[in-house]
Amino acid sequence: MPQGLIDRLTSQLAAQGLKDAKGEAIAILKARGHLDDSGKLTNEGLARQAMGADGRAKDRAAKLSGRKPSEYNYSAKTNRATLMKRR
Repeated sequence: MPQGLIDRLTSQLAAQGLKDAKGEAIAILKARGHLDDSGKLTNEGLARQAMGADGRAKDRAAKLSGRKPSEYNYSAKTNRATLMKRR
């Protein structure tokens, strides 16, 4: 099962040295509209969570470039999606 949005973002923020990583993660997800005021995932949050880390990375890259998410490869090591090389 993919790691939940809150846990994933919390671990990323903690790795950056944030002391209240979970509180900050919740605030970020609320600001993005992925959590409601009671801390439950919204429909958008559920959709993002269902994507998994690789799907979210590809989606971010595609939105920035205007390309399709299927044109990207995901690196779990860097949590980034890079454009596939054409042959």
